[in-house]
Amino acid sequence: MDKNTQEFYERLKVELENSSTWPALYLFKFIVPSLQENIEQVELAFDCMGAVIKTTKSKTGKFTSISVDVQMKNPQEIIDKYLELSTIEGIISL
Repeated sequence: MDKNTQEFYERLKVELENSSTWPALYLFKFIVPSLQENIEQVELAFDCMGAVIKTTKSKTGKFTSISVDVQMKNPQEIIDKYLELSTIEGIISL
């Protein structure tokens, strides 16, 4: 992980610690190239967590936005999930 990425996650963790009481509901938002395997990878990452997942294709159909509402235990669990999903080719975390 490069220095900028590490600093981003460190800042995010501090912001999350200060903004919520944990456990808390968190909304993940991603954009992925519209390949079924990309969408399935995101869905599988939240399997058995009671997540509410919504997908919407872009007008051109090239990309799919994925919103995931899920109860998370703490800020580190959120960061771990972002890192886990960062391996999906072309994924953008919002």
